[in-house]
Amino acid sequence: MKQGFFYLLVVLITACSSGTEPIGTDLINNPNTSAESSVNTEMPAITFEEESFDFGDISQGEKVQHVFKFKNTGESDLIISSAVGSCGCTVPSYPKEPVKPGDEGEINVVFDSNGKQGAQHKRITVVANTNPNVTMVAIMANILVPEINKE
Repeated sequence: MKQGFFYLLVVLITACSSGTEPIGTDLINNPNTSAESSVNTEMPAITFEEESFDFGDISQGEKVQHVFKFKNTGESDLIISSAVGSCGCTVPSYPKEPVKPGDEGEINVVFDSNGKQGAQHKRITVVANTNPNVTMVAIMANILVPEINKE
């Protein structure tokens, strides 16, 4: 009985996570735990100029992009391990090289509205060697579907 429950749980987890890329943390070394009350001030810190962006009304099928600018406001090199969109229509690109303290960087996000309609809200999950090591930014858009002329 317990073994059957375990297999069911594995199948459900696999089914729910299919189609998404795993968020890698292989480059992340975060010595703090949630039980620690003090934050290591020598760690890097990622500070975004804006945490969300609204494209407003766009036409279905249109590809739009936005650049999220950030700064390493910490005391050591910032290393981004991954940046992943909440679905395949949202594709971020990020710097692969360390960002020095005080330096700035960009995460470019391309959103493909093909097959979408109405209000959309997509998250970009950024994993880095910061505390906390996961930061999210978001994009929004209202997808307008063109009317078909019936003559």
